[in-house]
Amino acid sequence: MAKIDTSSWQEFAIGDLFKIVKGTRLTKACMAPGDIRFIGSSAMNNGCTAMVGNTDNMHPANTITVCYNGSVGETFYQDEPFLASDDVNVLYPKFDMTKEIALFIAPLIKVVSIRYNYVDKWKREDMVTDIIKLPVDTSGEPDWAYMDKYMSAVMKESEASLNNLGRADKQKRALNINEWQRFHLYDDGLFDIDMGTKLDRVKMTQANPDVNFVGRANTNNGITAQVDSIAGITPYEAGNMTLSLGGEYLGSCFVQPDKFYTSQNVVVLIPKWDMPFEVKQFIATMIFRESRMYYKAFIDELNRHIKTDFSFYLPVTSSGEPNWSYMGEHMQAVIENTQTDLSAMQAIG
Repeated sequence: MAKIDTSSWQEFAIGDLFKIVKGTRLTKACMAPGDIRFIGSSAMNNGCTAMVGNTDNMHPANTITVCYNGSVGETFYQDEPFLASDDVNVLYPKFDMTKEIALFIAPLIKVVSIRYNYVDKWKREDMVTDIIKLPVDTSGEPDWAYMDKYMSAVMKESEASLNNLGRADKQKRALNINEWQRFHLYDDGLFDIDMGTKLDRVKMTQANPDVNFVGRANTNNGITAQVDSIAGITPYEAGNMTLSLGGEYLGSCFVQPDKFYTSQNVVVLIPKWDMPFEVKQFIATMIFRESRMYYKAFIDELNRHIKTDFSFYLPVTSSGEPNWSYMGEHMQAVIENTQTDLSAMQAIG
């Protein structure tokens, strides 16, 4: 799709477009299994964290959910009736909303959320007055017809690209890790574990930002902002890795492209040798896999394990040492395959 010209778009308060209803204080543990979606503070699976049987406090289909707590700003269109936790605000449209219009608006709402976070939550009273920009018709009203038509075209192109990706995925094979061995992060040839700068982004300035700030996030390499350098605190160097010890994105592990600071509960993995980028990416994937399989956010997080019993699988040579060559070659092949997949999706962009 061609880039959209937004120069003539107009501002609208979210509260003028939607009635905003706070979710209900519910927990998955007190609900019976069923076929009703439970929308919680999650960035995955359209916000659905469980399927339950309870029918009280239901919200209708054709609404939008926005996390105000936890995964702040994650925004999803709901096409079936559902339950929502009190970490979620439900947006009831005051206009004739189609699925296509909702999918057009949802990313615009999410953009607004960048000013909020786990500490500074996106409360209902703020959301009502927060502004999004929308295309308008000749009378200055939101151009619903344009949004519907545009998103319909995007969805058709996406479907074609996903079909291409599906064909590519069928050519991929799972790795056989039966003969791999477990390693600790601090083992010889791996990493020094630094506990990070433990800074609070809300208290930092952004007058002349020149340092990335890495928080507990799972997108954009965990980078949540750019901030000003702090006298007396030297940023970590590009090429080091970050690992989120807890929260919704526990286990998120990234190779950092530029100098950076970190938030609380993000450690820095400093390679003990000149480790190639592809090897770091391979290891980051294995760390994430291990973290999501055996540890749990807010219950059993990585904090007390990271320097003691946390371990993960790596391929080994005949002598039992990490097989760096294999990791590098495998990840290079993955990167090349990804480039092919991205080419198949260019029509969406």
